[in-house]
Amino acid sequence: MISTLTLLLALLLPQTLPGDDPKDLQAVVDTSAGTFILQFYPEQAPNHVRKFIELARQGHFNGTAFHSMVSRAVVQGGDPETKNPAARDKYGSGGYNMGLKREISDLPIKRGTVLAFTIPGVDTAGSQFVICVGDQPQLQGQFTAYAYVADGMDTVEKISLTPTDDKRMATERVEIKGVTVRKIPPPPPPVAPPFTTESIEELKNFRLAIETSLGNIVVEPFPDKAPNHVRHILRLASLGAFDQTAVHRVAPGFVIQMADLNTRKEPLTQKVNDFVVPIRAELNDVKHDAGIVSMARGNEIDSALTSFFIVLSPQARGLDGTYTVFGRVVEGMDVVKKIEAVPVQGETPTTRVDVYSMRAMRKN
Repeated sequence: MISTLTLLLALLLPQTLPGDDPKDLQAVVDTSAGTFILQFYPEQAPNHVRKFIELARQGHFNGTAFHSMVSRAVVQGGDPETKNPAARDKYGSGGYNMGLKREISDLPIKRGTVLAFTIPGVDTAGSQFVICVGDQPQLQGQFTAYAYVADGMDTVEKISLTPTDDKRMATERVEIKGVTVRKIPPPPPPVAPPFTTESIEELKNFRLAIETSLGNIVVEPFPDKAPNHVRHILRLASLGAFDQTAVHRVAPGFVIQMADLNTRKEPLTQKVNDFVVPIRAELNDVKHDAGIVSMARGNEIDSALTSFFIVLSPQARGLDGTYTVFGRVVEGMDVVKKIEAVPVQGETPTTRVDVYSMRAMRKN
């Protein structure tokens, strides 16, 4: 016979299915802005983890909305009051006091960390949660960290860009359609990133096709002169890193410059961003004549990341032996000249010159 105390405990304590180990589970969060996946910290916050899993399996989060956010900083959701689009004045007030004591740990509060949202210092945790879009070390010790975004951080970042009012409450609805708790699937077999294994001779068969708002440019790479730069640029181009960027520098008679990822209209996904790494210089004997394509960099010689420039006239004295040449324009110098002629303030175009796409394409 089950005692009254046993029944009471069964109702109060978060439940998991028989045989479930939270460290083997993940939650797939399907939203109107895309999908992301959470995995848990059961050793540091066992009760919060079990409660989230229980609520997810009950459908508690289905139909709720992310009601508050700070661009590229945090997003907040899990409030059952947000299921009612007409009750916006109540958003942020629900889902508290579900019997959870704080489980503060030394887990770093960084990009992707999921926190139980409470009144700081008070045990009011429930279903409301905050996802950190950027590192938030100032929150250390104030909130319970119980999960992290294992995949789909680009979706969370997109949600953080939702328009808000002066109280940081969302003015557009981003809804959680459903949360599915499942076993963590085995990792897929490793796949080499594009342009990793090709030989130098194979790389010579590719061109870099650049589509701009003023016309198209085709670059012939020089893999025999700068193989790592060629791989790097073709790889990022094939992953779409340069799409929806812009020409950000025009210095008439000198260079035009593009491929700065800060000019992107949308942030990179984390998977692509992982390939944005400094490239060691590959200085060579190619002269910086008109049409040459060379890698931009900071003060350090090995600091090149993504941005490159096209030379407009011979610049041997200033650039040769200092910047890495990795290709030359073989089609579209007339387009380069059109870009050179756009109005500028200093060296910044006053009208945006879009780079719609860059693609690695085979020569034949």
